[in-house]
Amino acid sequence: MTAITTQHIAGAVSGAKAAMGDLEQVLNEADSKLGDGDTGSMLARLIDRLADADPAVEPSISDAFSKLARAAMGATGSSLGTLFATGLMTASRMTKGKDSIAWSELAPLLSASRDAMMARGGAKLGDKTVLDAIHEVATAVEGLNDQASVAQSAKQAGQIVLERFFNESCKVGRARMFMERSIGTHDPGMLAFVRLVDAVAG
Repeated sequence: MTAITTQHIAGAVSGAKAAMGDLEQVLNEADSKLGDGDTGSMLARLIDRLADADPAVEPSISDAFSKLARAAMGATGSSLGTLFATGLMTASRMTKGKDSIAWSELAPLLSASRDAMMARGGAKLGDKTVLDAIHEVATAVEGLNDQASVAQSAKQAGQIVLERFFNESCKVGRARMFMERSIGTHDPGMLAFVRLVDAVAG
């Protein structure tokens, strides 16, 4: 297929849900070094809600993103979950009236979601958060217009951003209180995004 449809979105949610079986504990362990240790459990609950929403039945890609955003907001009030919903709402606004979008539209969609999440959460690029991972993937897939190239570039970008920030300190959120401890660890939100991209890209 040459375009992203509601079927692709539903498939991505399904892939993310399957991945959380192993990923939940990994993310909880990463978060336990810097926070409450519940990032994995929160995301598992959120993604379960997304899967229950069944975006494949929606008439447009915008409606699918909107439905997922509402499901995410109903699943959790956590900061990461709220940012997740903000990104989905932004994607819904940008695709309004479209049944599908070209793969080349994924990069601007990710960039706009990143910017909306920055405005909502107050973090900036370089703070070692999920935003840095979204930025890296958005940059890597810019101009690509086929699924296989997008998947390969997204996965490579995820690995690059994890390695780049591993020995940096977290500068925002609860993790900022453990700046020294955050050096040599992965930010849980960044790690979650990268591993979910891996799962969805296949």
